[in-house]
Amino acid sequence: MKIMIHSKNLELTPSIETFVNQKMDTIAKLFKPGEQLTEARIEIGKPSKHHQKGLVYYAEINLKIAGKLLRATVEHVDLRTAIDFARDEVERQIKKFKSKIRDTSRKPKRT
Repeated sequence: MKIMIHSKNLELTPSIETFVNQKMDTIAKLFKPGEQLTEARIEIGKPSKHHQKGLVYYAEINLKIAGKLLRATVEHVDLRTAIDFARDEVERQIKKFKSKIRDTSRKPKRT
């Protein structure tokens, strides 16, 4: 899996980068070695430089899986919590996508 991390209005420190990579490793474990997970684009940062309080940080994850794009965007007061919630949302979407594929392959074909 190819992971691309971008930051907006925020400096990408090594600790944040390792945190994001750890969270993406849990997503990579959902796939078998033969399944195709091509790339993950993660954007973290602030919507603008003038925000001081409220939902200041956001995390956005875009995954390309077998020709389908799964996307999650979360805004939160804390950057790490926003990354966690975005990962949880993408994980939920992956499980739904995989169960849909599994259920359609089990469905008997009409003649």
